[in-house]
Amino acid sequence: MSKIRIGVFGYCRGASYVDSFLQNNAEIVAVCDKRKDRLDSAKKKLGDMVTCYEDFESFIEHGLDGVFIANYFHEHTEYIIKCLEKNIHVCTECISNATMAEGVKLVEAAEKSKAFFMLAENYPYMLFNQEMKKIYDGGTLGKCLYAEGEYNHAGNPYGSTPDAWNNVRLLYDSDKHWRCYLPKTYYVTHSLAPIMYVTGAKPIRVTAMPIWAPLPTDCGRASHVGEMASIITTLNDDESVFKFVGHSTFGASDNSYRLCCEKGQVENVRGSGGKVMLRYNDWQIPEGKEAVNYYKPEWEGEDTELIKRAGHGGGDFCVAREFLNSIRKNKPHPFDVYFATRMSSVAILGHRSQMELGVPYDIPDFRKKEDRDQYRDDYASPFYYSDGREPTYPCTTRPDYKPSQQQIDNFNKILKG
Repeated sequence: MSKIRIGVFGYCRGASYVDSFLQNNAEIVAVCDKRKDRLDSAKKKLGDMVTCYEDFESFIEHGLDGVFIANYFHEHTEYIIKCLEKNIHVCTECISNATMAEGVKLVEAAEKSKAFFMLAENYPYMLFNQEMKKIYDGGTLGKCLYAEGEYNHAGNPYGSTPDAWNNVRLLYDSDKHWRCYLPKTYYVTHSLAPIMYVTGAKPIRVTAMPIWAPLPTDCGRASHVGEMASIITTLNDDESVFKFVGHSTFGASDNSYRLCCEKGQVENVRGSGGKVMLRYNDWQIPEGKEAVNYYKPEWEGEDTELIKRAGHGGGDFCVAREFLNSIRKNKPHPFDVYFATRMSSVAILGHRSQMELGVPYDIPDFRKKEDRDQYRDDYASPFYYSDGREPTYPCTTRPDYKPSQQQIDNFNKILKG
């Protein structure tokens, strides 16, 4: 069997997936990035097997089976659609569309294409989430009634070491970068996708509340968002309820997930190094189990060592493997265009809910024409774009908020090195 030919668009984050694709018997034959230093890095890593492009139109004419898209967070949709129109399979992280209208266009393009779209969401493949999926599918807990998801990734805004400054320069390129305008509900997939994956439930209604806590006025960031977190709640298609965050920045970074079910609960325990706690009601303890089961699961299978070495708790390797297996089988992955656009709708409409201090919004089902028509012309966005477009919707719940001049000056000083 010939190797699958993969192209990588955006070699900052995209570079992190290269080894995982190669280890899964694919070839990286083309890389596209606007920065020459990143193309030089790709050439150094991959040698003569890769062709480098600065122009996307030329890149997708290279003869590709699949494309991994990792450009700016809010600018994926246009490039996904271009791939689908050429019947090239596409895997994208970590949001499929930044506006509701883009979600409509993406679904319609996917439905016309012979290729498929997969969301490159890696957190469901972390070991504790895989274990919770195994437990839930086993049926001993019964139906999930309520679940929680938290992606908490705090960073020192005063970071003044060379490594901290290098990290800022890696992640940002100006004070109009998308991270400076990212509403707290938008970076939602790491907290929401795992509990959707484990339970199979789909959000149908969303409400959100902001936690207002702006960064210190003398720090080295230029964020136009004053929230530390957004607390998001959804009602789901199976009558369960989820509570989760987008990207929270509380202290003591961790990722945590919890399912409360008819017969008990299961969660990964914060600060435990990946341990799982499975608890049953005293009157519904399965044979061979204790009322409280506290343990650290272990990876199993032939890819164990490769998974352990991969980024995001092995999730990056698993995403590459799943995408390539879907291409080989010519079968769309469950993290398909409907899964992805539903989560994007939660992100976008969740932000609108918190702008109105919790007013609920129904989540559209883009399989339905009437739902698509409702949002076909909705391009409201809180971001600046590479083509010069400016924000058309507030990025924070207090639209008069902006970073202090000292924050902006400190941030620009870091960018200049």
